Parts: sequence; structure tokens; C-alpha cells
Amino acid sequence: MKVLVTGTAGFIGNHLALRLLGRGDEVIGVDNVNDYYDVRLKEARLERIKRNPGFTEVRIGIHDRAAMEEVFAKFKPQRVVNLAAQAGVRYSLKNPYAYVDSNLLGFVNILEGCRHHAVEHLVYASSSSVYGANTRMPFSVHHNVDHPISLYAASKKANELMAHTYSHLYGLPTTGLRFFTVYGPWGRPDMALFLFAKAILEGRPIDVFNHGNMQRDFTYIDDIVEGVLRVLDRVPQANPTWSGDDPDPGTSSAPYKIYNIGNNNPVDLMYLIGVLEKHLGKTAKKNLLPMQAGDVPKTFADVDELVCDVGFKPATSIEEGIGRFVTWYREYYGRAD
Repeated sequence: MKVLVTGTAGFIGNHLALRLLGRGDEVIGVDNVNDYYDVRLKEARLERIKRNPGFTEVRIGIHDRAAMEEVFAKFKPQRVVNLAAQAGVRYSLKNPYAYVDSNLLGFVNILEGCRHHAVEHLVYASSSSVYGANTRMPFSVHHNVDHPISLYAASKKANELMAHTYSHLYGLPTTGLRFFTVYGPWGRPDMALFLFAKAILEGRPIDVFNHGNMQRDFTYIDDIVEGVLRVLDRVPQANPTWSGDDPDPGTSSAPYKIYNIGNNNPVDLMYLIGVLEKHLGKTAKKNLLPMQAGDVPKTFADVDELVCDVGFKPATSIEEGIGRFVTWYREYYGRAD
């Protein structure tokens, strides 16, 4: 297939592009390589895929309407995976306009490109953050998610609503993926595991929010990518049993679907820190802090729909995943201590 992947200099997009290329697909990679975090890491990720003859790099932002129209017209992708977004809950408190430009305006450009160029299937990144103030666990795609507690979460919920509208009006098959705390080699430097590893190795204290009383459904990058690939290959169909009298948020009378991709096994933050200390061979100095605005104390994914529809359940243990991350971190940054 010819697949347009946005965010190919990003963490998930880069890993996905490698897998697509490895199985023989052609990848058109869109990324503007912005400076939200270390550009050198983004460029290094791109170097991993640039050598493949099946990869075409297009260095633009998805918020650029004219440029995106040109990409769709020129390359005519069969399927699209939108992973480009302004990420981060805490950053959304400081720079809300970045989320509007990328996550809202950019997503409209993706939807319009798919609509006008007969794209067979649009898969896009949502987030576990959409569950917001929900406390019923595990989080299910059949739960209502109308109470986001950060602009980032609201923008991802908006993406799901926008996609549904295009599925309903134009018959565009769309699938949203709610990712749960992705980690692993080549990860994002603004994520907790990366920040912890760097600080511990440098002998600096780590910031531990909510005094460590946090749980996250940490999901290893290879499991995320496997889930994305399986979903990409399964074009959603309209649900004939859907009823407006009792509307199911996870499906629709349009060709629209939502899945959680999580490890289905929440891990205590303090346990994660302990595993990281073991692999690094160093003890962390902990700076215990209160809960941060926009954050939630616990995430826990119900992945029954993913298992039922595509036969896959993430299963990489936190011990194995952190071990692989630490090995990569030491190699990439040259830290043998």
C-alpha cells in the first residue's frame, strides 16, 4: 500500500514507518521537525528511515493547508495514519494555540485531504487523556468521555468528533486510537521515563507528582505499533445494531471505530522508578510534589474491543520494556556509567 504517515520524526510515527517499510509498503512521511523538543533526536529518527527507497520525506506542518492539499494531490495515498500533533498535557497550559494549530486546524486538513482523494481508511492518534475526570476503571471505549481536564485532552476528543462527522457525512472510514502512556527506545524527552533516566544518571533529583500516588498503563512502543498496523489493515464498517436511543460512543452507524491501545495493567509510579533504578544501577533522589493541573491519578485500559476485532493484546512487561529503553538510552547518549 501507499501510506501517508504524519509525524514520522516523532516517537510513534518513526517506529510505525519502519514497520510499514519493512513489510513492503510505500511511506510518504510528513513532519515539520519543530523544536518542541530536541531536534537532533528527531533528525536521528529520520535517518533510520531515509535510506529506505520506499520512503519519501515531506517536511511541512499539517496545519499548512495549501501544502497538505498538494501532498494529497501529488501522492494520492491509499491510507493515512495521522500521528502528528502537539503533544503534552502540561505544555497545553502554557501554549494553547499550538494545540489549536496542529490538533484542530491540522486535523481538518487531514480530513479534507482524505475526503477529496478517496482515501480508503484514516487512522489517527487519540489519547487516554480523553477519559479526563472519569474514575470508572478500566477505561472503556463504551464510556462517555465528555469531561476532559486539559486542552490537550479536549483537542483529542475533538478529533474523534470531527472524524465521526466525516465518516457520517462522506462515508470516510475512520479509526481513532486512544494510546496509553507510550514508552520505549527513541522515546520523547518530555515523558517521565526519559526525564527520570536523564536526571538519575546526572545525579539530579526527579520530580514525582502526587507524592508518587500515581498509576499508569505504560505501553511499550512495539505493542503500540503492532496495534496500529492491525487496525490500519481492518477498515471499519458501519455498525448495523447501533441505535440513537442508546448511543454507543465506541462505534456508530457510520464507518467509525474507537480502540484503546494499552497494556491493560496499570503500574504504580514508584514501582516504575524502582525498576528504572535497578536497570540504571543508581538510586533516584526524589522530589515529591503535589498533583499537577490537568493530570489524572490513574489510567487503565480496557482492550477487549482490540482483542475481539484484530486479535491483539499488548503484553510487554514493564521490566522488559524499561530494560530495552535503558539499553537504547545508554547507546544513544554514550552513557556507560
